[in-house]
Amino acid sequence: MAIRLIGANPGLTVTGGGRRVAFASVWRADWSEAGSGRAVVLWHEGRTRAVGPDAELARWLAGEFTRHFPEVAGLPWPDPEVTVAPVDMELDLTAGLRASAADVTVTIDGPPLERRACRVEDFDLGGVAHLLTNVYMPCPSGTLTVGGAPVAGDATHAFLADAEVWSRPATG
Repeated sequence: MAIRLIGANPGLTVTGGGRRVAFASVWRADWSEAGSGRAVVLWHEGRTRAVGPDAELARWLAGEFTRHFPEVAGLPWPDPEVTVAPVDMELDLTAGLRASAADVTVTIDGPPLERRACRVEDFDLGGVAHLLTNVYMPCPSGTLTVGGAPVAGDATHAFLADAEVWSRPATG
């Protein structure tokens, strides 16, 4: 297996009226094939955005990973609008997450409801099975603001994911 990314990837889904309204994927790439850094990938109102100080890393995370997550399955996924901006990220595995990038703020409230080690042997990323390992921690709630306005919904699914490693079969 060839490691592609090591880091963290908390996320937040907002639903309303029985449909997905928004999904935010917050990334801390400690090491990856595309470099290290932070990014926020957002799907909202039919738009995809990738925000981070490194445009290529943000675009890579959106295209290689987030677009294949079950949280956005079946949703339109246009090429992401990339915004170069710093990502302020405070991840505390006992208290939750607060991340801000440009006009997007993601808050995940802790403490986590549980912590469990996860291993997915065949996570499909664009037709290529990947091994995903992480520590997954569902949280009681979260909020998402875009452009200074809260994204309205009747439910959220919020989670922390750390010690995350993505690997694919070695080629050659």
